[in-house]
This record gives sequence, C-alpha cells and structure tokens, in this order.
Amino acid sequence: MPRPTTPLAGRRIRAAVVGTGAIGRGSHLPALARLAEEGETEVVAAMDVDARAAEAFCAEAGIPHAYTDLQRMLEEQRPDLVSICTPPTLHREQSVAALRAGAWVWCEKPPVPTLADYDAVEAEEGTDGGPYASIVFQHRFGSGSRHVRRLIAERAMGRPLVAHCQTTWYRDTAYYAVPWRGRWHTEGGGPAMGHGIHQMDLLLDLLGPWREVRAMAGRLVHDVETEDVSTALVRFESGAMATVVNSVLSPDEVSRIRIDCERATVELTHLYGHGNANWRITPARDVPDAEAAAWQNFGADVPSSHLEQLRELVASMRAGERPRSSGADGRTSLELIAALYKSAFTDTTVKAGEIGPGDPFYTAMHGGVPGWAPVVAEEVSA
Repeated sequence: MPRPTTPLAGRRIRAAVVGTGAIGRGSHLPALARLAEEGETEVVAAMDVDARAAEAFCAEAGIPHAYTDLQRMLEEQRPDLVSICTPPTLHREQSVAALRAGAWVWCEKPPVPTLADYDAVEAEEGTDGGPYASIVFQHRFGSGSRHVRRLIAERAMGRPLVAHCQTTWYRDTAYYAVPWRGRWHTEGGGPAMGHGIHQMDLLLDLLGPWREVRAMAGRLVHDVETEDVSTALVRFESGAMATVVNSVLSPDEVSRIRIDCERATVELTHLYGHGNANWRITPARDVPDAEAAAWQNFGADVPSSHLEQLRELVASMRAGERPRSSGADGRTSLELIAALYKSAFTDTTVKAGEIGPGDPFYTAMHGGVPGWAPVVAEEVSA
C-alpha cells in the first residue's frame, strides 16, 4: 500500500517534474510556476535521464534539485505531486513509483500504452483520499467546456442526438523520420492514440459513457507500423450517435466537435486549444430569444489549458478527493481507442467493457493482428 501522504493544509504543494523536454518545459512548468506565484505550489526537483538537460532545466527555472534517478528523487525530496512528461512507454513504471512513494501523479497523454498498464497504475492508488494518478486531458477544462457540459447535463438544449468528432491534422514524412514515431512500442498508436485522443476525451466528457463502436483504419500515406487515419461510428448509452475521424493526412488542419441536440447545435472549432470564442451555439427556430441568449453566456473567458486542469487537481489534492481524468473517468477514452483499434483490425463491432484480461487488445493496442502487429524478425540458422 502507498505510504500515508503528508497533510497539505496550510502549506505549498511540493511538486517534481519528470522529463524535461518540450511538454515539461512548455506546458507543465509554466502551469506549476503560475500556481507557485499564487502560493499553491513549489517545484522542488526535476528529473531526466540526461543529466545536462535536467541541470539546465533546473538552472533556468530556479529549481533547487536536479536528478537522473527517479527513485532517489522520490526518496530524498518526498514530493506531493509528480508531473510526468516522458514518452508513454515509461508512464506505467514512473506512475507506479510515484504512487508508491505517496505522491499524486499528473501524467501526460497518452496515459499508458495499454488498458493493462492503466489498470496496473490504478491498482497502486490510495483507497481513501489518495494518492491518485490523473491524466492530462486539458481540453476538458476551461469556461467553454464547463458551460456546454452543464447545458448538456441539464438537458437545457434537449437530448443530444448526433455528434461529430474530428481531429484532422497534417504530419509530413520528416515527422515520421524520427525513429520512435509511428511505432506501437514507443508511440502507443497512431493518430487515434497520439493526436485524436484529446477531442475524443472531450466528446466523452460532454456526452457520457459510450456503448459500442464500429471502426476502420488505414495506412494511406506513411510507412509506419500504426495507422495514419481512422474513422469510427460510436453509439452512446444515451442513444446518441457520433462519427469520429482521426487523421494526420489533412492539409487544412482542424480540431472540431459538433453536437446536435433536440433544440440546438453546439460546435467547437479550434486546433490545439480553445476559448469561449471557439464555441458556437445555434438554437432551433422555435427557441425563445431570451433562452437562446442565456445559452450564449459562457461567463469570463478561461481558455482550456494545463493551468486550468492543474488548478482543479490541486484543489482535489487539498480536499483529498479523486480528481477528474483519473480512475474510471480517465480510463474511458483509452478504452474507446482500444475498442476502435479492435473493431478496425478485426472487422467487428466492439462493446464497452468487452476488452479485459485475456483479450489480446487488453495488453497491446494492435492485438497481435497480422498486418498490424510489429513484425518480429526471425533468426536465420547457419
């Protein structure tokens, strides 16, 4: 069992950053620094396998301790929160180590390569009051998504009926020339896993649990192990139906969610982050003007960001409550992606809850399917 965490009342939360690359430097550290300015956090350490990178990161940010060994950092600094900014293949091991040391975890997406890995991390969480492991799904957070989530939950615009979820981006051959990209072991999947996961997670956050998925995937341009495009049909427990497209083949890049409810259409159009201006609500013709005007009141503009998710996570830590994007709530989009791959690679409809221990897609997103699973070179006898 994880060790008891130190009470957080009346003091700053001690944070450590693991992985000092672009996402740690550009997103996690600025969010932690902003909350440090507000008296909520202090970054006490950073860790990277590259000693020079760790030392430079700490020197630039005024962080007192640089490490190349995670376990040593956990033992010596005893952080309350560990921000994991490393490649997906390391997330399980590092999350488990942090939880066992009594630290809460804030882990970049994709959370882990497989559902088996996710369940292994969740099994290490505390049973009452933490520590918990939360996944970075920052598109859920901010004033726009909060407002629309409330309208849909309250059925103000009627039942959601039809939805579209689109992550159509563009990545050229130079992008995939980086050795770890486009490979199951190092990237975890193609655009469904590494790119579209944000919009799919937001769609699930707005519409609730999904029931079944039917999908196709292809390699249309790039010479990769994973797919470079996928499409899916998703039915939700509410009865709503959605189309999902994930692509890295699209010159006109856009991230988009559209939800047609009985009394209005809600649409979000952006690329890598959204504010109030990126949302549009179009009422049906018979909706009274005053009611339609109330739907347009998104409140103060709080863009989606790592900062907004971190604010909520810190509040959950202080309250000793499970944060959003953790546990079953954090698992739902990963399960949908596993189901999308299973459906596409086996030409079947996959239902929620179907992929568990014993299913090949539980331990590998490619499911070992010939033509999709990595080819293992056979040794040639002399």
